[in-house]
Amino acid sequence: MLRFKDRQATLALLMKLSYPITAILLPALLLIAGNAFGAPISVEKSQRRPVVQVVLVSGTVTSPQSAVLSPSVGGLIERIDVDAGDRIEAGVVVVALDRELDALDLERTQAEQAQARSELEDSRRRLAEAEKVGPERGIPETQIKSLRAEVARDEATLAAAAAAARQQAAVVRRHDVRAPFSGVISERFAEVGEWVAPGDGLVELVATERMRFDFRVPQSWYTRLDRDTEVALSLDAVPDNSIPGRIQAIVPVKDPGDRTFLLRVVADSETDLPVTPGMSARARIRIDTGREAVIVPRDALLLYPDGRKTVWVADADSGETTVSERRVETGVEFDGFVEIRSGLDAGMAVVTRGNEALQNGQTVQIR
Repeated sequence: MLRFKDRQATLALLMKLSYPITAILLPALLLIAGNAFGAPISVEKSQRRPVVQVVLVSGTVTSPQSAVLSPSVGGLIERIDVDAGDRIEAGVVVVALDRELDALDLERTQAEQAQARSELEDSRRRLAEAEKVGPERGIPETQIKSLRAEVARDEATLAAAAAAARQQAAVVRRHDVRAPFSGVISERFAEVGEWVAPGDGLVELVATERMRFDFRVPQSWYTRLDRDTEVALSLDAVPDNSIPGRIQAIVPVKDPGDRTFLLRVVADSETDLPVTPGMSARARIRIDTGREAVIVPRDALLLYPDGRKTVWVADADSGETTVSERRVETGVEFDGFVEIRSGLDAGMAVVTRGNEALQNGQTVQIR
């Protein structure tokens, strides 16, 4: 093999040749140039670190609350203040029923309550006067006991009238169907002028805050997941963005059809991503394998059609850096790295760029 100075001299001689000869010998010229200055490569150190297995699953965004709102009393729809797509706050009147007849019943029960209160006041007054006079002044004890019984009856009558008035007031209030939580109207089932009975669906309300991400995970991972397992979420609508997730629930009930269980994840922080119920989502679940191993960047690994897997190792000796090929056995891949189970030790300089056409013992130049 030519020494470095000899290769430089040969290169300079070829450059002085005429153009036709130079063109014919161009491949050799480039090879000599590469040997003279060393093939440029990039290297990284192999390292020993905990091995993480990444599991990819797909799922669906679901709402924490969804309800079809219905009246608890029957009546004629007088007003509907919302339509599909409207965003409303909790407590807002969604549908109002005609309340005229029930309002009149409320006035009647309130009048009966007032009458019962008046009769109770009168019976109490007469009892007080009889007790003040007493048997000594001509009021028989029997009459006093009768007045006491009348007061008790009037008290019971007033209590019943008050309860009836409260009940009718509750009936009147129920003519307004209010949103139990904030959300978006997803569908409307009724129109103004329709008669509805208790339990009839009026509108569907879906909460759009604190969305949940539901995934079906293979049962083989069930015992290796816990609330502290790291999860990264992404939406198929915006695949380039991801948000950190937090496992909210691991539902142990398995689907007997596909042997999976439900993993429910929530976003670990506020996000500006357009998350809506029904969207498809993906999760990257990082599961600690509980072991350490030598790892190298994925770019350092070369795969061959016959199944061989190799990496090139750079070694600086006698002022020159040369490379040698190592056959390796790999394990799992994660975060751009590959687990090396055999064939390589930690701390070796492995080639990550320029390793496609190297030869054993070739001189290289580290960029």
